[in-house]
Amino acid sequence: MSGPFHNASNFKIDNLEIVQTNNTHIHPYAGKSALERLEEHISPGAAHNSDERCEAPKCHPETRAAVQGEILSWITEGDSDADPKRLLWLTGPAGTGKSAIAGSVAETCSEQGLLAATFFFSSFSGSADRRSKACFVPTLAYQLRKHTSLQSVGKAILSAIDNDPAIFRTRLKDQFTELILKPFRQLHGQYHTSTRTLPKVIIIDGVDECEPLSPPHRPFTKEEAQVAREKGHLEILNLLLDAVCDPAFPFRIVIVSRPERQFTTFLTETASNTTLKLFLDDEYNPDADIELFLNAKFAEMRRRYHLPTSWPTPEQMSTLVEKSSGQFIYAATALRFVGDGAQLPQDQLNIVLGLVIENHSECNPFQELDALYLHILQACPDPLATTRWIATVDEEPQYCNRPHRRPLPAHFWRQFIEWVPGEMERFLGCIPSLLFLPPPEDRQSPIRVYHKSLHDFLNTRNSPLISVFIKIYGPPHQWPRNCRVGRVLRIIQNKGPVIPARTQQDHEEFLAHFLSISPAFWSRVRTSEDKRIFLSSDARWWIDRYLDEPPNDYSAERSMTMWYILDRVHEPCPIFYRCSDACKRWRKAIVDGCTARAYVVPGSLELFLRRAANRRLLPLGRPFIYLYIRVRNPRGTDHLSWAQLRAYERGSWYMPTSKWIRPA
Repeated sequence: MSGPFHNASNFKIDNLEIVQTNNTHIHPYAGKSALERLEEHISPGAAHNSDERCEAPKCHPETRAAVQGEILSWITEGDSDADPKRLLWLTGPAGTGKSAIAGSVAETCSEQGLLAATFFFSSFSGSADRRSKACFVPTLAYQLRKHTSLQSVGKAILSAIDNDPAIFRTRLKDQFTELILKPFRQLHGQYHTSTRTLPKVIIIDGVDECEPLSPPHRPFTKEEAQVAREKGHLEILNLLLDAVCDPAFPFRIVIVSRPERQFTTFLTETASNTTLKLFLDDEYNPDADIELFLNAKFAEMRRRYHLPTSWPTPEQMSTLVEKSSGQFIYAATALRFVGDGAQLPQDQLNIVLGLVIENHSECNPFQELDALYLHILQACPDPLATTRWIATVDEEPQYCNRPHRRPLPAHFWRQFIEWVPGEMERFLGCIPSLLFLPPPEDRQSPIRVYHKSLHDFLNTRNSPLISVFIKIYGPPHQWPRNCRVGRVLRIIQNKGPVIPARTQQDHEEFLAHFLSISPAFWSRVRTSEDKRIFLSSDARWWIDRYLDEPPNDYSAERSMTMWYILDRVHEPCPIFYRCSDACKRWRKAIVDGCTARAYVVPGSLELFLRRAANRRLLPLGRPFIYLYIRVRNPRGTDHLSWAQLRAYERGSWYMPTSKWIRPA
C-alpha cells in the first residue's frame, strides 16, 4: 500500500485533520437509526386504526354478532378446543362484509389488549404500499415493537436492523424470520415464564388484494401478472404457516380473503391441520343483520329529512333485504344512493327497488358494486368468455320447460363447457368470490351465483365491461363468437360431450340434461361451418332422442321442441331460393320422426310462408304475414284489422301457439 506513512513505525501524530475531497460515497443508511430505517419501510395506512382507514366499513352495532363472537372466542379460548387451531381463515363471497368484520374485531381486540398487529391490504383504495407485500413484514414488526409488554422484542427487532441494514431488500420469508421469529426465539423462555399479559392475535385482511410489482424494464403481461400475484399470495401464506407452527411465536393469526383458488387449496389442504375456516353463509343469519342495519340507517334518514315513521314500508324493507342476498355491500351501496340528496329519499328508494324507472335511465345507484365486479372480472384470463359463460348458466332456466326449474348440476356444465380438461376452472373457477363452483366429484350441486346484482351488472346496456371488452378485443363486430354456439354444435356432432364421459351412465345423464334444454338455446344455422356440422350430424338420431325421451321433470313439450329445432335450421334459409342441404336433412328427419309418431307437421306452403313472414318484406310482407296467420289459424282472423293482425303476429312470433307440430 502506498501513501505518506508507507513503512513508517514508532511515531505519534497529534491534532490530525484529514479532509477527503474526491470519491466520496455516503451510505444511504448513514446517520439513521434503526427505528428511522424501519419507519421508511412500513405502510402506515394498513393499520386498523390508521387515518387512511377512518372511513373503512365497520360492523353496525348488534350486527354480525354471531361471527364476531365466534372469532373472539377462538382468540381468547381457542387453546381449550378439542383440536386447537392457530390460524383462522375468514372467507366468503364478495360484498359479505369480511373487511367490516375484520375491522370491528380488530377494534374490540385493541380495546381489550388482545391485538398484536394488523395489516389491511387494499388493491383499489388507499395508498400504493397497501397493495404490495414489500411493506408487509416491516409494518407488522413496527407495530409489535410498540407494545409495552414486548419491549425486549422491540429492541431485538431494531438490533436485527442494525446488524443488517439491507434486511428490507431480502425475501419476504427472510425478513419475517430475522425481524419477527428470531427475536421471539431469543426471548422465548422469558415470555413463557412472564406474568405480563401478551397480546394474542394478528389480523391480516384482504390478502387476495396483494398485487405484484411490475419489473422496472417493462410491465407485466396479463398472464405474468396473474402468476406473480398467486405466487405472492402463497409466499405470504407460507410464512404465516411457518409462524404459527413455530413454538416460540405466541400469537394466533386471522387471515381474511375471498375464497380464491390458491387460498382454498393452501388453507384447506396444506395448512388444514392448523386452520379453522369460517365461511360467511346463511348459517350466520345475514338477513337479520342486514335488516337491523337498514332499520338503523333509515331511522337516521327519517330524522335528517323529517320523514314519517311509516317510511319505508315493511314491503320495501323486505324487498331490499331480499335483493341484498345476504351481502352487506348491496345494502350499504343502496343506502348511500338513497341518502345522497340528489332527490327525495322516497324517490331514490323507488329507483333502487325498481318501482320507478322513468327518466332515470342514466342513474346507476350501484357504481361501487359495479366497480367491484369489474375489478374481479377484469382479472379473469378471458373476461369476455367468463362473462358469457356466467350469462349462459344464468339464462339456462328460461330455456327449459321444467315444472320446477331446478338448475342443472355443475357436473353437466363442466362436460358442456370443456373441450380440453381444465376449461371450466379457467372460465368460471377464476371468480369464486362471485359464484360457487362445486368440485368435479360433486355430481348434483348446481353452480350458484352468490349475488343477484351480478345478473343486473352483466345485462346493463352501459355496463363498464363493454368498454373493457372493446379495449381488449376491439369493436364488437370483431369479438369472438359466443363459446356456447361452438359447444352446442360439437355436442350435436359428437352425440355427446367433446370429452367422452367415463361411463355409459355418465353419458346418458349428460344427454338427459342436454335434452332438457330447449333448442331455443341453440344458435341458428348461420355460417358455412354451422351448415357443415349440421349436415354431417345424425339428425334422425337426435330427433328420435328428443321425441322418445321418457317424461320427467326435465322434459319439454315435444311439439315445441320440434318447432324450435325446425326454426333454428329453416328460418335462416333464403326466401326465394332452395333451402340449404343442412335444413333439408334436419327438416326431413323432423317430418319423418313426427309422422312415424302420428304428429301433424307443416307442409311446404306453410314453411315458405313462415320464412316470408319472418322477413317482413314490403310490399310482399303484408300478404305473406296475412296468409301465414290464416294458415296457422284458419278460423277467427277474418275480422282483424291489419294493425290487429300485426299485433297478433308479434305476440306469437316464435311460439307455436297454433301447434303447427302437434300430436294428431
